[in-house]
Parts: sequence; structure tokens; C-alpha cells
Amino acid sequence: MSSPALALPLGLAAAAAPPDGGALPREAEREAIEASRRGEREAFDRLVERYQRDIYRLCYRYVNDHEDANDLAQEVFLKAWRGISRFRGESSFSTWLYRIAVNACLNFRALRRPTTQELPETLADPVPGAVARAESDDEARRVRAAVSRLPEKQRATLILKVYHELTHEEVARILGSTVGTVKANLFHALGNLRRLMAEGADGRRGEMR
Repeated sequence: MSSPALALPLGLAAAAAPPDGGALPREAEREAIEASRRGEREAFDRLVERYQRDIYRLCYRYVNDHEDANDLAQEVFLKAWRGISRFRGESSFSTWLYRIAVNACLNFRALRRPTTQELPETLADPVPGAVARAESDDEARRVRAAVSRLPEKQRATLILKVYHELTHEEVARILGSTVGTVKANLFHALGNLRRLMAEGADGRRGEMR
């Protein structure tokens, strides 16, 4: 694979919200992965089209800023393109890609303080989960602000489990932990989220664990 090609956007819009690329049949995805490992750029672009919306949403949940999320999503796919030849299929491609995205977001947050910005309405969760159902207008801003204050592992667990509706097993593989740890982190994340929402309502501040 030649590095000059990496300067291209890989089908990811730099300024606009990414469209929903739609599902890629399992066999077609496997073929695209194998072709990508051989250095075929068009095959990798099909994977970008399939996953760009999910990766953007994951990044946005971490950084709460549209432009930063776009930049991070593009960074994720660039890293995936550079590393696709080393992908051996020990986990699913989506798990591998989510792991790259989580690490990129953690690195970003370690270097910069997050800002808040309205999530574009066109990217509303297509199948909202329990927490996402409560998000609307002012409530949405309060929930996102509270999520941004969660400890990193709890935040990662909640974003992947609630907003992306992954299984405990999938989250464990992405985060490199156990199912028991994922369940514990989710339990504490939801408890802390309720506590943070209450603080926002009455001005109290409590200690998170």
C-alpha cells in the first residue's frame, strides 16, 4: 500500500454529516476486507461507506463536536487502511474498527478538553435505546453533558452498549475486558448518569465511582 493514497478522504465527507451507507452483506464484506488487505482502495471505500455513520456517531458521543468527530472518524479509517494488511480476523471487522475508534477518542480526550455542540438532527439515532429515548432538545444537551463527565471506561461502555446497542460480549472484545467488567461498568455508568442528571437539576455535586 502506498502512503500518498492516504491523503484522500476515503469517501468520508470532511464537513457534512456522513450518510448511512447501508448494510453490506456478510460475504460481500468478507470479500471487501480481503481485497483491501491486497491493497485495493475501492474495496476499502465500500467498508468506509458501510461503517462511516457508526464511527462518526461513536466519535461524536466522545467529543460532542461535529468537526472534531468528522476529523476523528477520518483518522480512524486512515489508521484502519494503514493496518488492514495486519487484520487477521481473530475478531469481527466491526469490533476491530470500533477498537481503533475508541483508542483514537481516548487519545483525543487526553489531549483536549471536550466542547459541546448540538448533534445534527439528521443523525438522530435510528433505533434509540433506553437512554437515547430521553434525549430531546434541552434534555439532549443535559444527557450529553452528563455522559461527557463519566469516567472514561464507563463512558466507553455506555456509548457502545446503549447508543450502538452492542452485546456485552462485543463491548468486552472492543475494550479488551471481560463481560463481568462490562456489566459492572454499565451499572456504575447508569448510576452516575442519573446522579449527574440530578445534579444538573438541583445543583448538587456528588462523587462518582
